[in-house]
Amino acid sequence: MPTRHLRPELHRSSRTGWLRASVLGANDGILSTGALLLGVAGAGASRSALLTAGVAGLTAGAMSMGIGEYVSVSTQSDTERADRAKEEEELADDPEAETAELRNIYEARGLPRDLAQQVADTLMATDPLGAHLRDELGLTETLAARPMQAAASSLASFAVGAAIPLLVAVLVPAAGRAVAIAAATIVGVVLLGATGAALGGADRWRGALRVGVGGTAALALTYGIGLLFGTAVS
Repeated sequence: MPTRHLRPELHRSSRTGWLRASVLGANDGILSTGALLLGVAGAGASRSALLTAGVAGLTAGAMSMGIGEYVSVSTQSDTERADRAKEEEELADDPEAETAELRNIYEARGLPRDLAQQVADTLMATDPLGAHLRDELGLTETLAARPMQAAASSLASFAVGAAIPLLVAVLVPAAGRAVAIAAATIVGVVLLGATGAALGGADRWRGALRVGVGGTAALALTYGIGLLFGTAVS
């Protein structure tokens, strides 16, 4: 039989950290800024007022997303470090018990007891900490928490997303401004939902639909509040 050339397999799990932060940041940027601008437009604000509100929303939102993502992922990273330190201590204090723990893990996954013991002994002799982090705790380098990466991805993607409805609000004449903001925001979140789903290996239509429906509801509610507020104060 001909020998197949082995190629490295590409798995989407390696994208989890930055992809989640980027999709979440861009979606929030488009939707929150679009809703903000639509509400302000509904209240009858001028172009300059829309620009001021939009820039303030973009700046505050991007910083909030970046800092929030950094704090959240840093907490996860701290937990991973604490688990690593605990495993190092347990391996130093009682390596026999840790070997038995590995053997029980492999046995529970379907290996015969003798083979599970052999695998556990081999890994304890070569990379005991890595084996426990991976097989006991599910911690790998690929999925490790990266606070700065998550924060940068979230901040940048929020700013890019927020710029879409902001540019529309500034460039479109007052007569069609509200419709244009709503349309740009909905199209933006739908495309983002489909793109995020495709990058993650999920169904594109489902990803587009769930953000499209939620985004439309948010825009309608915000615009309605803006209309009521504008009527009340005029």
